[in-house]
Amino acid sequence: MTYRITFMPLGKTVEVDPESLDEPRDGRKGSLLQIALDNGVEIDHACGGVPACSTCHVIVQEGAESIPEAEDEEEDMLDRAPGLCLHSRLACQAVPNGSKDLVVEIPEWNRNQVKE
Repeated sequence: MTYRITFMPLGKTVEVDPESLDEPRDGRKGSLLQIALDNGVEIDHACGGVPACSTCHVIVQEGAESIPEAEDEEEDMLDRAPGLCLHSRLACQAVPNGSKDLVVEIPEWNRNQVKE
């Protein structure tokens, strides 16, 4: 089942087919980080997606219910993220189930490497 993710503020929408995802360079397979990187959307991720930092913090503006709840390890790292809000996630750990399209905001402090 394919679904779409729009990365804001870039306004870049990518179509995702979970069946065709390669093994990730960083983060979990099918994670927002993997999908972003595979589609030319750079998200800072200092720890390589293990998760041991909060640099890949993103805000899931729409479709958050299609991502399983954060595990304790992710929650611990999110506590260190600037601008934490209800729909904050670590892009390296958040793996959508494909049931909804998503809109994901890359916060300003994480855009220093984003190709606009």
